Parts: sequence; C-alpha cells; structure tokens
Amino acid sequence: MASGYSNAVVDHLLEQGDVRGAVALVEHYSASGNRDACFQLAMWLLVGSPIARDLSRAMLALNAAAAAGHGDAALMEVALVANGAGGSPDWPRALGLLRRAGEQGNAIAREHLALIEAMALDAAGDPRHLPPAEILNDSPRIFRLSKLLTPAECEHLALSAANLLQPALVFDPQTNRMVHHPVRTSDNAVVGPTRESLVVQAILRRVAAATGTDIGQGEQVSLLRYSPGQQYRPHLDAITGSTNQRIKTVLLYLNEGFGGGETRFDELGIEVVPRGGDALIFDNVLADGRPDPRARHAGLPVRAGVKWVATRWIRAAPYSPWNPN
Repeated sequence: MASGYSNAVVDHLLEQGDVRGAVALVEHYSASGNRDACFQLAMWLLVGSPIARDLSRAMLALNAAAAAGHGDAALMEVALVANGAGGSPDWPRALGLLRRAGEQGNAIAREHLALIEAMALDAAGDPRHLPPAEILNDSPRIFRLSKLLTPAECEHLALSAANLLQPALVFDPQTNRMVHHPVRTSDNAVVGPTRESLVVQAILRRVAAATGTDIGQGEQVSLLRYSPGQQYRPHLDAITGSTNQRIKTVLLYLNEGFGGGETRFDELGIEVVPRGGDALIFDNVLADGRPDPRARHAGLPVRAGVKWVATRWIRAAPYSPWNPN
C-alpha cells in the first residue's frame, strides 16, 4: 500500500484555499491505491465538492478503498450498490459484498448480515410475506400493519442517523436566519443514501411492498425524535404545486415506553396510538392528484419519555436523492 498520505494535510490545503493542490494530492495517492485517499475521493465525488459529482467514479473509488481494507468504504459500497447509486439497484451483489466484508473481519457487516438472515426475503431482497392490514379508513385510505418491523430492526433504523439528529429548523426570510420550525418541534435527521445499510434497504423494500409502490418512489427516510412537550402540529404531507406529489405517507413507530405522541386525523376523528414496530400508512391525494385536505394530521405532544418515528414519503413517480427537484 502506498504511504505518505494524510487527511490532515488535505484539510490544511483546503483551509488555505488551495483546492487544486488538495485535489491533486488525493488523486495522486488514490491512483496509488491508498485506501484513505480512495475513500476521500469517493466522498468528494458523492457530495460534489470540491470536485464535480460523479457517481460512477465515486463507486470505483469506494470499491478500491474497500478492496484495500477500508471498513467504512466497504459498508458504504454495500449501501450504494443496493440502492443503485451510479447504476441500477443490485441486491444480490450488495449481499455478496456484505458477506465478503464480514468474512474479512468487519464486525458491523456481521451484525448487519445477522439481521438480514433473520428476515424472510426472496432473492431480490423483497419480503416473502407481510402482516395483515388493519383498515382504519377507506377514503382517504388509512391502514395499520402490526409488527412490520422487529425490535432489532427498529433499533437499527433509529441508530442509522441518530448522530445527525438536530432541532427542526426552517429559513426565516425576514431575518435571513434559521429558526425553530413552527410546525415540527422534534429533533430530526435524514437517512441519506450512504447510510442506507442493507438492513435499511430491506425495510424499504418491505415498505414498498406494503404500499404497492416501487422502492424508487420513496424519499429518503426522515428520522424524528420527540421529547416531552414536542409535537408535529396539524399539517398535510402533500406539497402544493409539486409535479411529483407525495401520494402516500408511511410512519414507522420505532419504540414504546412513552406517553402521548398519538397520530391524530382531526377531520376524520381518528387517533392512532403508536406501537413499536407498527406502520401507519395513508394516502395524501385525491383521485385527481390534488392534496386531500382530509389527510391533515398531527403528532400529538409527547407527555413522558421519548418517541422515535421514521417517516417515508412516497412520490407519484421515481425520486432521486441525488437530484430531488
């Protein structure tokens, strides 16, 4: 393996404004097979800064880093192969990469593999069966799936972006500052493509099967944590004027042991008590595609304990996290 590479040196060059020098250094050492340089190059190519985004090149750099023994690169490669970054989703190949990482001593890969092997999946990673639906309302359609996720799967999903959680903020054009969100007072984070482990991908395939949609129609999962007093005030999930509307919402309740936090549909007189592992699924639009005002709902204030929930919004057509417009 090539030696002499240092992320600290690269960071220093960037801090000094020497972007060209930093890029040249990383590209030189990545071409020599240095795993840290390969991983840094992959991250830049994924983010699109300080060099242009190139998903295909990023995947090549990740593969090189993983082959050289970079543990994080190996897990990231699994995620991106599974969700199709720079190509088409490839569950069998992703599963093979995960197994290889586990065989090479990657403890996290082994944990993920154990969760996958406990699931009833077909060769494409899709669920072989789903729990029966409990219909709560016909129009808009609202239904509940009990125990769609196991406790271990709930924990995995909650931890997938827990270190990114921060208070929900919104831009205030009057002050040109980010201020606390007036509707959602929880802490939130997004499970981006690089954090979609094969376990998360299996869960998302389960969600797609439960909603009768393609996995590519889903937005990135939003992870929300509600402490006592926090809530999600009445709102619609549909986006006014969107050309690729949020047609369905999936709420995955990840835990129990808290008070309050019910999901309430005021116009329908429906109130759902969260249960860990359950999924609540509902339509957001009318038959003509316009937002359905009856789907207005709220996450009531948590009275005690902490509530964890993951939200997956389903679009009418394929949605790309790399080009979300």
